Amino acid sequence: MKTAAAPIAFAGSELCDTRHVCAFFNSDDEKYRVLLPFIKDGFACGDKAVHVVSPEQRSDHLQRLTAAGIDLAAAEQRGQFELKTNTEAYLRDGRFDQDRMLDVFEQLASGTVRDGFPLSRIVCHMEWAADDQTHVDNLIEFESRVNDVWSRHDDAVICVYDLPKFGGAAVIDIMRTHPMIIIGGILQNNPFYTPPEQFLREVRQRRTGALPPRR
Repeated sequence: MKTAAAPIAFAGSELCDTRHVCAFFNSDDEKYRVLLPFIKDGFACGDKAVHVVSPEQRSDHLQRLTAAGIDLAAAEQRGQFELKTNTEAYLRDGRFDQDRMLDVFEQLASGTVRDGFPLSRIVCHMEWAADDQTHVDNLIEFESRVNDVWSRHDDAVICVYDLPKFGGAAVIDIMRTHPMIIIGGILQNNPFYTPPEQFLREVRQRRTGALPPRR
């Protein structure tokens, strides 16, 4: 449920009422330089942390959190830290189901306060979609649709994209589905954001050929 939650310091600015962010990075070092203060602050504030990474990233991700001084064992014991792989979160049964994921995130957001946490700081690494155009197309549509879920909750949701892994057309559409953006390491309001009703109408028109596909 949406409340008058306090702003969250992040990437040289603040997350206020709107908290669905696409974060573009060129390297892992740049990525963690920006993300770790936000993640560490969340643990200190008593927020729940939900992270989604690829299986290959799992060990490195945990090592970076530990090196930042986060006591992961204690956080897990009190239910404050949840780590999932992208296969567990997004690709159950080997496919990406938008409707299932909308339900998953709604349940996650609704359960945060019930579990005793003021909000969740959700960090999702999205490179799992980069190697399959069908995944990219479905993910972009989902990113637009899920704005409805996040508009009703206080959770901060950071969708992390490795710029070298996504084509220009995909990056443009990803930008258009997030009201907030991090680029160059700085959080800002996204001037390219397109409301879901307009963006999803364009998606349907592309599928029917009424609009040309992006290149």
